[in-house]
Amino acid sequence: MNDSRARSPGHTTLTLAIDIGGSHLKAGIVDERGSLVGQRERVATPGGASAEEIVAALVSLVHPLGPFERISVGFPGLVRQGRVLTAPNLGTGVWHGFPLGSELERALGRPARVLNDASVQGLGAIEGSGIELVLTLGTGMGFALFTNGRLAPHLEMGQHPARRKMTYDQYIGEVARRKIGRRRWNRRIRRVVRTLGRLTGYDLLYIGGGNARHLARNLPGNVRTVSNNAGITGGVRLWDRRHDAMFDRPGPLFDLASSGKEEAT
Repeated sequence: MNDSRARSPGHTTLTLAIDIGGSHLKAGIVDERGSLVGQRERVATPGGASAEEIVAALVSLVHPLGPFERISVGFPGLVRQGRVLTAPNLGTGVWHGFPLGSELERALGRPARVLNDASVQGLGAIEGSGIELVLTLGTGMGFALFTNGRLAPHLEMGQHPARRKMTYDQYIGEVARRKIGRRRWNRRIRRVVRTLGRLTGYDLLYIGGGNARHLARNLPGNVRTVSNNAGITGGVRLWDRRHDAMFDRPGPLFDLASSGKEEAT
């Protein structure tokens, strides 16, 4: 799909950055500085679609963007070695075990790296010093933790109990925001900020995602909102050499189907 180009002294490697969300699919081309090159494309995520249909939608989405040399993907769930393990807001049963990285490589003809979407957004937002926490607010809640710029092992915090019998996804996700209104939703956000502060001891907290625009202004001084474009511009940092180990060392895959199928206790 994208022809190889000769590398000149002033050449910059272009990365196709894809952000897969529960409500929208987004894509853009970024240069080595993480700056967008040209326009960003966005379409609604097809409801009830199979993993293969989502890949087909992504191929159509990126077609007008022009040439690129590598692919970065943020996915809303647990991903290991390019293979999806969980997809809480897209249907884990549909996605579990799907080789998203290799399927995109096959369809688009370029090497691909896939990581949790909050982790990718964090790479586009963090300063790289101290303990930095990233939350994404949208269909659910994404979570990523960094220490001096290095990504910690992924935690699906959105699926963790938050209050009473609700997970974080249920407690501050889009359904809750619409149901309880902006004021009560923001009270919940402040409670989550305090709880996760005690849990992680973060120095800085970055909040992004589509629902960050609904945040009230009375958040603590070490909490920042970040552009929704961070999920795109962070894609270039997936290719930093210090992240190679996350993609080059295959390991055993957690089998959700044989692990109790998310048993309730």
